[in-house]
Amino acid sequence: MSYVERVLTSLGDRYPHQPVFLQAVKEVLTSIQPALDRKKDYEKYKILERITEPERIISFRVDWVDDKGEVQTNRGYRVQYNSVIGPYKGGLRLHPSVNLGILKFLGFEQIFKNSLTGLPIGGGKGGSDFDPKGKTENEIMRFCQAFMNELFRHIGATIDVPAGDIGVGGREIGYLFGQYKKLTRRYEGVLTGKNPLFGGSLARTEATGYGVVYLTQSMLAARKEGLEGKTCAVSGAGNVATYCCEKLIQVGAKPVTISDSRGMIYDPTGIKVDVLKQVKEVERASLMRYEELVSTAKYTPLADYPKGRNAVWDVPCFAAFPCATQNELNGADAQALLKNGCKCVTEGANMPSTLEATNTFLQAGIAYAPAKAANAGGVATSQLEMEQNASMQSWTFEDVDARLRAIMQNIYQNAAGTAADMGAPGNLVVGANIAGFRKVADAMLALGVC
Repeated sequence: MSYVERVLTSLGDRYPHQPVFLQAVKEVLTSIQPALDRKKDYEKYKILERITEPERIISFRVDWVDDKGEVQTNRGYRVQYNSVIGPYKGGLRLHPSVNLGILKFLGFEQIFKNSLTGLPIGGGKGGSDFDPKGKTENEIMRFCQAFMNELFRHIGATIDVPAGDIGVGGREIGYLFGQYKKLTRRYEGVLTGKNPLFGGSLARTEATGYGVVYLTQSMLAARKEGLEGKTCAVSGAGNVATYCCEKLIQVGAKPVTISDSRGMIYDPTGIKVDVLKQVKEVERASLMRYEELVSTAKYTPLADYPKGRNAVWDVPCFAAFPCATQNELNGADAQALLKNGCKCVTEGANMPSTLEATNTFLQAGIAYAPAKAANAGGVATSQLEMEQNASMQSWTFEDVDARLRAIMQNIYQNAAGTAADMGAPGNLVVGANIAGFRKVADAMLALGVC
C-alpha cells in the first residue's frame, strides 16, 4: 500500500461521517504523487498525516434572543487548520448545512488556495448552523454579536483573520467587527470584507468573481482562445456569481444563466446584473422575482428538474462557471456540458465539481481550472485589506484591481508551470495542488516538528 493510500485509509477509518472532507483530501492527495516521489522527506516526516489534521478545532455554543424574546441556541466553530506560512485565513459560513466535516473540507482547501496566492496567509474556516434566511436585521445582529462573544478569544490580526462566506456579507461582517472592537478595545484588521468606512478594501466585494474571470482569461490565452463574444453559463446568485457575471460582461462575454437554491434563470439576451443585484442584495428575494422584472428571462424551479441535476448545465455554452456550492456539478452535468459544446470550466465555488465530473473534464482535455486556483481572488484581496489595515492606508479600486489581476495571472502561471514540470501539461488540478502543497510542506519541514 502506498503512502497516500495508507493516509487515506487511516482518515477514512477515523472520519467516516465526514464524506465531503474525505473527498477533498482524496482529490488533493491522489494528485500530488509526483511531488512525493521527488522528495522522500515528505513521507519521512509524516507531512500528509500532519497536513490533513487541523492544528486546532474550536467548537462553542451560541445563545441569542429572537424578536419574540425566545432564547435560541446554535453551534459555532472555527477550524484553525494550518499556520506555517501565515495567520489562519478563511471565511465564516452561516448556513443550516454547516457542520465540522464541511468546515474541515473548506479549511483544508483553504490551505492550498492561500498558498497559491503567494501571500503570507495560512488556512482556516469557521461558521455556524444559524440560518440568516427569514431572520430580521435585529436577529442577525444579535446572533453575530453572540457568536463574536466567544470567537474573539481565538482570533487576532496576526493570529486568525476571518472573512465572509455563504450567509456572511458586509452587513454581518460589520456586526461581527463592531462586537470584536467593543470586546477587545482594539481597532485592527482582524476581519476582512469590512465596509470601506471602517477599514474595508475597495474591490473586495468584487474580487472573487472578478478573479475567476481573470484566471480564465490567462488559461484561455494559453490556448489562443478568449471570452469575447462567447456564451457563458453561471450558477449561483450570490457575491461570486454576481461579480463573475459583471466581469464577463465587461470583457465582452454573455452570461445567460444564474441560479439559487430553488431554481434557475435562463436569459438568452444576457443576465442583467443590475436586476440581479436588486433582487438578491436589496430585496433578498427568490430568482422568481428576476423573472417578473425581466421579460426575456425564464425561471425553472429546481423541483421541475431530475433529482441531482441542475438545469444550468443543460444550457449550450462555451464556458461554464459553477459559483454556487460544493458538489453542485456531477458526472451527468459534466457530460451534458461537453455534449453541448462547452470548452472551458472555471470553478468559482469551493469544490463545486464531484470527482467524477472533474475526471470527465480532465479526460476531455478542455480548459479546466479547479477552485483552489480559480477562486483565490477573494482571499488574496482580503490579504491586501490586511496590508492596508496594518499600514493605516486605503488604496484605490484601480490599484487593488490591478494587484488582483496580477495575482490571478501568477496563480495560473505557477499552476501551469508546475503541471508541465510534473509531466502533466495543461492539468491545472495537478499543477495547483502540487504548487500549493509544496510551499506549505516545505515550510513545515523547515519549522521542524513542534
